[in-house]
Amino acid sequence: MKHSREEQLQAFDRLLTIMSELRQKCPWDHKQTFESLRQNTIEEVNELSAQLIKKDYAEVCKELGDVLLHIVFYAEIASETDLFDIADVCNKLSDKLVFRHPHIYGNMSAENPEEVSLMWEKIKLKEKGGNKTVLGGISDSLPTLIKAFRIQDKVAHVGFDWEKKEDVWDKVKEEIGEFEAELKKQTTEKPSEDLENEFGDILFSLINMARLYGLHPDNALEKTNQKFIQRFNYVEQYAQKQSKKVSDLSLEEMENAWQEAKKSDNH
Repeated sequence: MKHSREEQLQAFDRLLTIMSELRQKCPWDHKQTFESLRQNTIEEVNELSAQLIKKDYAEVCKELGDVLLHIVFYAEIASETDLFDIADVCNKLSDKLVFRHPHIYGNMSAENPEEVSLMWEKIKLKEKGGNKTVLGGISDSLPTLIKAFRIQDKVAHVGFDWEKKEDVWDKVKEEIGEFEAELKKQTTEKPSEDLENEFGDILFSLINMARLYGLHPDNALEKTNQKFIQRFNYVEQYAQKQSKKVSDLSLEEMENAWQEAKKSDNH
């Protein structure tokens, strides 16, 4: 059910009132700082991300609330020393959205998502205090898979990209070939730095392929993670029905149970 704008504002006002009261009256809430909340915030965002992948929208609503709690919590803490408050957060965000959408609030035009993305990259390079280089805005703290995707996406928006997306297949095959050639040179069980570098090149080219075909590699990998967990849980349950541990199953038994699990995916 969609609430009216007045109901939405009332709900947000209620949240701010509760947050202010908790900060004053609850010993745990009163003790929190930017630093103490940081790790919890990361965990909440990761939990939201997991539910988005699972498409469990009741849980998505709940996790969005947890993330919103942290936003108003930080703003409440900041307001106590006049750093900023939730109005500053909202206004700065609104100002940025208006500035970043001149095709809506200005005299520029953009007819499709690709044109909007290209315009954004140009705007961010021109912004006062903005990124001084194309890749300057990419945080070192990003997970490596997401960082690779963002690197490739940003340089593509300034024209550094494949002319045809099909060409990336040759690059993937080339990188796999270089990895295989380096693998043949290995003389010890410990992988060499060159082998590690070649494997990194394979991953980077595969991430680039995903981008070119409109896929987000992090989403795709997480879906595969969840699928693997579900199937392996089925194998474990199969073992339990045989009064065995998974490690007691033969490889053939594991494979048979795995294939049964794959069939159940389609039901």
